[in-house]
Amino acid sequence: MGKSTLLNQFVGQKIAIVSDKPQTTRNRILGILTTEEAQAVFIDTPGIHKPHHKLGAYMMRIAEDILKEVDIVMYVVDAAARPGAGEEYILDQLRGVSTPVILVINKIDLIKKQEILPLIDWYSKQFDFQEIVPASALTGENLDKLLPVLITKLKDGPFYYPAEMVTDQPERFVVAEVIREKVLRLTRQEIPHAVAVVIEEMQERENGMLYLNAAVYVERDSQKGIIIGRGGSMLKEIGQLARRELEAIFGSQVYLELWVKVKKSWRDDEAALRSLGYE
Repeated sequence: MGKSTLLNQFVGQKIAIVSDKPQTTRNRILGILTTEEAQAVFIDTPGIHKPHHKLGAYMMRIAEDILKEVDIVMYVVDAAARPGAGEEYILDQLRGVSTPVILVINKIDLIKKQEILPLIDWYSKQFDFQEIVPASALTGENLDKLLPVLITKLKDGPFYYPAEMVTDQPERFVVAEVIREKVLRLTRQEIPHAVAVVIEEMQERENGMLYLNAAVYVERDSQKGIIIGRGGSMLKEIGQLARRELEAIFGSQVYLELWVKVKKSWRDDEAALRSLGYE
């Protein structure tokens, strides 16, 4: 839907991975925007959905808990997708919370302008939104109108974070997410959802190079073969793309070593979920 792209636009740099795959975000990702007038703390959550395994249930608990803690809920929908059962399910969940909800109709760059009003009309009849803002997270269109709307809805309070801080994510989490993003980009079908990444070693060497050892977990041997690719070609491409981005993030040379491991049906195994950082 573009939640992560929207978050990255607000804070002015990439702190959340982006993908065309549904349910890309698995954890709570915090982004901080500080201006002279206000400090807005954005929390990117897993998308609300009907869970089909224990990982999905974990993701839903995160989303449901945060809905009750924030000042504003920003519900982001895809302008190019016809509303259906998924939207009905999410709206039912939102009706159960008292938090004000702002609707962002994202990706308006993909539709004709005359198609926007019928979308606004449909959604306004389904739920009592505080505001409805058509926008494009990709091009930045209307974000200059959306941000003031959000800030005016915030409750008064102190600045909780230093002005230069844009996220609270630890470096190991950032590295793991960059690697996972490259897997999402290069693979299809069941592979993206069956992948988890764990950083097993991260240290700066005496020569200034950052050494990273990461394990890419999948659920089946067949998935392992796809990730590795013929002659290791897929894993090599994943590593090259990830290393390039990580070098830009850390401003140093990166040596990235990737391994692919099988953890059978880890998405439905509570012990495995904990070992992979989903607690």
